This record gives sequence, structure tokens and C-alpha cells, in this order.
Amino acid sequence: MSASDACVIVGASLAGAKAAQALREEGFDGPLILIGDESERPYERPPLSKGYLTGKDAREQIYVHPSQWYAEHNVDLRLGMAVTAVDPAAREVTLADGGRVDYGKLLLATGSLPRRLPVPGAELERVLYLRRVEDSDQIKEAFQSASRAVVIGAGWIGLETTAAARAAGVEVTVLEMAELPLLRVLGREVAQVFADLHRDHGVDLRFGTQVAEITGSAGAADGVRLSDGTRIGADVVIVGVGIMPNTGLAQEAGLEVDNGIRVDERLRTSYPDVYAAGDVANAFHPLLGKHIRVEHWANALHQPQTAAKAMLGRKDAVYDRVPYFFTDQYDLGMEYAGYVEPGGYDQVVFRGDVAGREFIAFWLAGNRVLAGMNVNTWDVNDQLQTLVRTAQPVDTNMLTDPQVLLEALVPSARHQ
Repeated sequence: MSASDACVIVGASLAGAKAAQALREEGFDGPLILIGDESERPYERPPLSKGYLTGKDAREQIYVHPSQWYAEHNVDLRLGMAVTAVDPAAREVTLADGGRVDYGKLLLATGSLPRRLPVPGAELERVLYLRRVEDSDQIKEAFQSASRAVVIGAGWIGLETTAAARAAGVEVTVLEMAELPLLRVLGREVAQVFADLHRDHGVDLRFGTQVAEITGSAGAADGVRLSDGTRIGADVVIVGVGIMPNTGLAQEAGLEVDNGIRVDERLRTSYPDVYAAGDVANAFHPLLGKHIRVEHWANALHQPQTAAKAMLGRKDAVYDRVPYFFTDQYDLGMEYAGYVEPGGYDQVVFRGDVAGREFIAFWLAGNRVLAGMNVNTWDVNDQLQTLVRTAQPVDTNMLTDPQVLLEALVPSARHQ
């Protein structure tokens, strides 16, 4: 089998490693090359802001596969090697050392990059971002010596990092431009739950704020100045203001790019034999009837199975899973299933004890469930996914009644 028959994966991430695994499981026995610019073998990112950051998870637990797995499955794992160009016409990728690798099928699993804060002082030491394992190590080390931290951005990364800081005994001020944390993601009703959670754990939440600069001394950050002149002192500043799909290679190669690499339901790009999966993929979702890009672990875990099948010509290769994500903060754990754009729903209704943080929230359009979130309430997410997938009309009174089993709301549904 020639090199041109090789399957090449760019991005030695969770998505990249799972794609390599799926290709082998689907029977591909040809050359398989997995290329990543990090020195670490593929690992999962959720622990970086959760268990690994808090010290509950050992480093070995973050890795996708044991170190010997790649050799045992004849996967040519090339770490610490950036891909600098993709040439779809020549069917080759160019490496940072000038080498070239031919491919028969190419998967781009290049993930995403943290948005940088465009203010004076952002380049100072002890201004930290969380994306890679070494970032988590830096933040963990900072929490051991810091007494005060400022977290800029009240999204998932910002809030999970805040919870880890509080667990380490660090005083935290969170700065957020919106009126509430996670407002665009969850809406006002559920966002308030997370605001209350962090205030109950002693976090100083400041909403409607804008950062003007990060102040420093001796080359290191020592605080944040807001646009109204207020200065907040800090030993470390954590920035979590979102991520951007890492589309540079795809764009330069002439692939269609629109909020990520645009792919169909089979994860095929606009160029033959080139595929994309994970954070970077803006994929057509058959269930929703539109393209969506989901920046969560479940996509990076499951999309590669579809991509691998499509790369091998399997007709059943369609990605239509209900979007899913989860978080752990303090004593709150939650799972979310579904997809709702800001303003894309009519109402949110609850089942359970919202004040006690043991409940299920449902986002509705008309009388159909678009998404559901279970908070400290377990073994119900499969039923929530069924409600979302089937899109059957539901009785709101029954939806909010804890005596009514969720399965009873869609008796004809068969969970997939």
C-alpha cells in the first residue's frame, strides 16, 4: 500500500486520537499518521479546568490512550510537529521542518484557540489562559501561591477555573461584560442559578464591566483596571473570553470556512477526501436542519467515528447526535442536551428544586423541547435527549410535574 493510500490526521487531540482509533476499528489497515504540534500525546481537555486543575485527577488520567497504544495499533504518532500547509490538489501536507506527507484521506482536527484580550498589559507574566495541559499546570501552580485572582470572562472556562481557585483558598473577582454569567448560552433564568452558586461560595461577581488594562510591576500582572477607573488588585489574572476555531490551514488551502471549517453531515469539507471534526468543524446537523459548531467534549469524542466511516466510504456515516455538554463546579454537577441559540426559545420551565439546585430545566419553543439540563439530578439525560430528538409536542404541566416520568411524555419514542 503506497503513501498516497495513507489516512493523515492533523491535530493530535481527543478528536484526532479517536479518529485514529475508529479507523482501525473500522478495518483500515493502511498507513495511519497522526500529527500534533504539542509534545504531549493526545489528551482530553475537560479535566484541565475540572479534576486535573483541582488535583483530584492524576496526570495519567487525562490521556486518551496509554502511551503504547499507538505503536500497538501501528499509528505513526508525530508530536511536537506543526503542519504549516495543506495542498488538497497535490494531496499532501507540509510540516514545519519542511517535510511533506502524502495522503489518500485527510482529517483536520485542529481544534480551537483561546481569544486573546486586546488591552494594554495583556502580555504581562501571570496573565494566563487555559487551553493546553501546560496552561492548567501554570494555573494550578499560581493558585498555590496566590491570595487574590481576577478571572476575566464568566463562561464555562472562567467559572470552572473560579471554582478551582476557591477550592484552593484563593479570593476571586470575576469580571463579565454581560449582566449574568453564561447569559447567551443559558438565558436569564438559568444563568441566575450560576450567579447565585458562585456568590454563595464567596466570589465577587462584577457584571456589566469592561477591562481597560491589566496593570503590572516588574513585568508581572498585579491587577486589572476597568473602564470606569476602578482597579482590582490580583496576584494572577485568568482570561477566559472564548475560543476561536483554528481554521488557518483550511482557509489557506482554499476550503470553505464559515465560523469553522464548513462540512456536511458526513463531515466532508468542500474539497474531496478532506474531512474535519471537533471544535473546528461547522457541521450540518440533520436533526436541526442547519450548520452548527459545538465547542464541547462530546463532539470531539463522537464525531471522529462518523468521520472515520466517511473516510472509508461507509454509507451509514452521518453525524446526528444530540449536542451534549457537562460541568462540575463546587457541589453542582450538570448535564445539558440539545441546542438553543440566543433568543431561539419561547420559555424556560423547571422541574424540581431550583433554589436547592436539584432540578431539570427545559427550553421550549411552543410546546416542543429544544434542550434540557439536569442539575444534581442524575440518570435522566438519556430521556432528555429523546425529548429533544423526537421533537414531539409535550404538555408543559406534565413536563414540570416530578411525579410524571419523562419517558411517559414521549411514549412512542425509541431512544437512539
